[in-house]
Amino acid sequence: MGTVKDLNKWANAHTYYPLDLLRIALGIFLFIKGIEFMTNHEQMALMAKPFEGIPGGMILLHYITPAHFVGGFLIVIGLLTRWAVIAQLPILIGAVLTNFLGTMDPTNLIMATLVLLACIFFTFYGSGKHSADYYLKMQQ
Repeated sequence: MGTVKDLNKWANAHTYYPLDLLRIALGIFLFIKGIEFMTNHEQMALMAKPFEGIPGGMILLHYITPAHFVGGFLIVIGLLTRWAVIAQLPILIGAVLTNFLGTMDPTNLIMATLVLLACIFFTFYGSGKHSADYYLKMQQ
């Protein structure tokens, strides 16, 4: 618990608008991906094809869409950002692995890697000073 408080103090002391814009852009991207997966089931099934042999493959398909949809929204407003980003990490690791286990698509690999790196950054940085988390903390 002390580590999270230390990280929050550091993040609030070193907050900048570009980092907030990056967090918002990450959330919007994940939210749009969630909508895209909801509307295009064939693409989703095609992307999950390399993981068919893994037990619980159907649970995987039903986890990805809501995690992107809800997690993206939470990241945009800055509420429970670390938890929302941690929920994205297994999906993004799987997205990077899909390029090596399935068909290699350099564009998807680069995009998945950049989003994974941004999520790892926000796991440690948190939501920053311009977020719902900070606002609610100040109301206490």
